[in-house]
Amino acid sequence: MPNHKSAWKRMRQNEKRRLMNKKYRSLLRKAIKGFKAIEDSAVAKESFPALASRVDKSAKMGIIHHRTAARIKSRLSRQTL
Repeated sequence: MPNHKSAWKRMRQNEKRRLMNKKYRSLLRKAIKGFKAIEDSAVAKESFPALASRVDKSAKMGIIHHRTAARIKSRLSRQTL
């Protein structure tokens, strides 16, 4: 356990950030699974921009790496063809 006041604060901040990261990563995974479940190509084309936006926002927040975001978008965009 931390002995300094600043270390206690850092511990609290890390826990808050961990929970927020967990929340956003979970939302991202659910969105990706929902998109993969779409069978109709037309519906997939309509919903892809929203998913791509969510992936980009996750990368911007640091939830996932920007190259991981690009890879996810690339693989999912092939599903809309």
